Amino acid sequence: MTAKIKPIFFVFLFCTGVIIVPFIASCGKGANVAPTTSGIQFQVVNVSPDLQPIYLYVGLVKQNLTAYSYSYPSGYFSLSRVDPPIQIKSFNPLIAVDPLITINAELKRNYKYTLFVSGFRADNSVAGIFVTDTAAPPTAGRGKLRFVNASPDSNSFDVFANGTLAFQKQRYKSVTSFIQVPPGNYDFKIIPNGQTSVISDFPNVTIADGKVYTLYCRGLAGGADSVKFGTGIINNR
Repeated sequence: MTAKIKPIFFVFLFCTGVIIVPFIASCGKGANVAPTTSGIQFQVVNVSPDLQPIYLYVGLVKQNLTAYSYSYPSGYFSLSRVDPPIQIKSFNPLIAVDPLITINAELKRNYKYTLFVSGFRADNSVAGIFVTDTAAPPTAGRGKLRFVNASPDSNSFDVFANGTLAFQKQRYKSVTSFIQVPPGNYDFKIIPNGQTSVISDFPNVTIADGKVYTLYCRGLAGGADSVKFGTGIINNR
């Protein structure tokens, strides 16, 4: 009787391990796989509140050993492959086996890129906002800034920098061109276009001389908890 029980027990452990391992691997930012010498730098910003942690695949090869969680940037890392497609998959095979996002973009050597992952799994609206971060340096005595609206189903927003209109009528998934601004400390306010009520006040942000930044918003206006509206900034240079 013992000989019959053991195989069943080991099969149970194996099957259990298959389900549990991905959940354990999702904790923390983690490391990435061995990089290429292409000089390409990449980062993922998971701003989908209900998607749960995600994996990045490039050229069908997984790039992160542990999954990217909501809602902070991964930081730049080198890729092990540079050939398309670029894909996002859930860390949890019970949610989705097929890619949630597929982007067939050619990556250029010595460039930087960011992929914002937004939308909601619940209504199948998960979407990627893929941006090239490499830009010409600003002129002396200036910094560069752009805005990405990663707030799903949002109306268009106006963005004010220290009380001056910097970006206007930016809808969901829109990416502005870079503008040049004087270095210093900034208070960024986001207001729905045509309204006066501030939905996000993002103060004490330093723009440094010669640096390049991406300002972005996430979540839902009026939302709470995981869908609370928020603003972040990435130093691209």
